[in-house]
Amino acid sequence: MQVGIITVSDRASQGVYDDLGGPALRKAAEGYGWNVTAEAIVPDDLTRIQDSIRSFSAQGCGLILTTGGTGIADRDVTPEAIRGIMRIEIPGFGELMRMKSLDLTPNAILSRCLAAIVDLSLVIAFPGKPQGAVDCLGFVLGAIPHSVKLAQRVPTSC
Repeated sequence: MQVGIITVSDRASQGVYDDLGGPALRKAAEGYGWNVTAEAIVPDDLTRIQDSIRSFSAQGCGLILTTGGTGIADRDVTPEAIRGIMRIEIPGFGELMRMKSLDLTPNAILSRCLAAIVDLSLVIAFPGKPQGAVDCLGFVLGAIPHSVKLAQRVPTSC
């Protein structure tokens, strides 16, 4: 599976601090045997997020993982960016990530993580905290292969 990873962070995109979320997701994705073919660090900006997602989808990434911008701060716009270009939202992903994350932190209730189909890709928005992103990926792992096939309009048996 071809994977794109987008870190959404004003400060990381400006080089104020090192991106830790993207590399953590890359390590996890490669551990699942996936091929990470595209990576980007973008500011908390709707258009930049949307352009990166669309670009990665056009490059053949069936799965696009974002980290950051899913909280409730003024600059957290990743969910809005995805909703602005999605074909369909898949609520179960966000629901499961929040439910499982509540066992780890009471702040999980503030998360606006989600999954959606954009063009021919499954896009999943994870928290910016590296361990939170990796944990949430693990929570939804089982549904990803089938979802990517559906996003790419590959015939499935069920």
